[in-house]
Amino acid sequence: MHIHIRNIAAVFMSVSLAVSCCFGDFAAYAEEEKETAECSLIFEISTGIVIDSKHSSEKVPVGTMNKLMTVLLAAEKIESGELAFDSKIKASSAANSMHGAQIWLMPGEEMTLEDLLKGVIIGNANDASVAVAEAVSGTESRFVELMNSRAEELGMKDTEFTNCCGYYDDSLQVSTAEDMSKLVTALFRYDFLRPYFTCWMDYLRDGATELVNANVLVRKVDGIAGFKAGFTENSGNCLAAAAERDGKAFGVILLGYEDKDNMFSEAKRLLNGAFSNYTVMQPPLPDEFPEEIAVKGGTVKEIPLEYGEIRNIVIPKGAAGSVSSQVFVPDYVYAPVSAGDNVGEVHFYRDDKFVFSVNITAGESAERLNIKKIMVILLKFLLSF
Repeated sequence: MHIHIRNIAAVFMSVSLAVSCCFGDFAAYAEEEKETAECSLIFEISTGIVIDSKHSSEKVPVGTMNKLMTVLLAAEKIESGELAFDSKIKASSAANSMHGAQIWLMPGEEMTLEDLLKGVIIGNANDASVAVAEAVSGTESRFVELMNSRAEELGMKDTEFTNCCGYYDDSLQVSTAEDMSKLVTALFRYDFLRPYFTCWMDYLRDGATELVNANVLVRKVDGIAGFKAGFTENSGNCLAAAAERDGKAFGVILLGYEDKDNMFSEAKRLLNGAFSNYTVMQPPLPDEFPEEIAVKGGTVKEIPLEYGEIRNIVIPKGAAGSVSSQVFVPDYVYAPVSAGDNVGEVHFYRDDKFVFSVNITAGESAERLNIKKIMVILLKFLLSF
């Protein structure tokens, strides 16, 4: 009897240990999956320079965040003059059939493009998204082709869209934090969208339809410029936001967060930290750098040099002294030389680490000297006496 009890106890302990191990492994796996699912990126808007990131190249569902592409394509049509804010758009049956967040468009109902964009940007409305898509491309299917084509043009190599609102097939609307930062950068330049992206609450139909922004950062972050918060079952909580202060602008992307409040707190922390700790500067050229270069075997003795555009960099505040540059130009070049030919480079460094380079080019052409040209020069010299 005692042996039987001991055997049962031993079996029970073995099973308990196995279950414990399994749950331990599962907990570790779940934690790993949770960490992997939370993708983040904080970057400077004008340069695209990333300050910090986590899993930013991981391809994940983004659900309704693809409405940002819908808004971008509409903004580009407005900018080109093909559409206007006061353009009248008639709602289709397809728009009316949308579920989820909506402004309750009825088939045949007319609304201005401006009000429809309010519905998309502030109200996250799926029916308004379809109406906008149809206004831009005629049908949603053609609009989706345009969405993916524009994503490719922006360098969003890991992004795929299957519809204009992201509410349906949310697991198929995929992107990365890196890709979403490129979309945000493209949207940032449209100042005429700023009032809608930063609006907390608005109304349509003379106050009959209320819109409330899901992006609570519009009330919590100084200089907020937009853009969007969203949630679906497969994407989790997602956020793309940007802020501008004193001529500097930073953007933040957070994808796959389980806790919405934690996501907003993290976004606010990242943005405030970027403004507090980083600055944007143009690296200077060395104090002494050549403005001309000698030419051998040419019709002129020297030609001017031109330096390519020096882009800005992002550095910690107070670290300007760590930025340096060095010019690499030969003592002379041989003719012939054409204006625009590369003749050297400027290298820029931070803490003696290479950051980027800029081409140095010939500002003018220099033809090769030959007998005919020598005779012409000699004749001009003799005639000058």
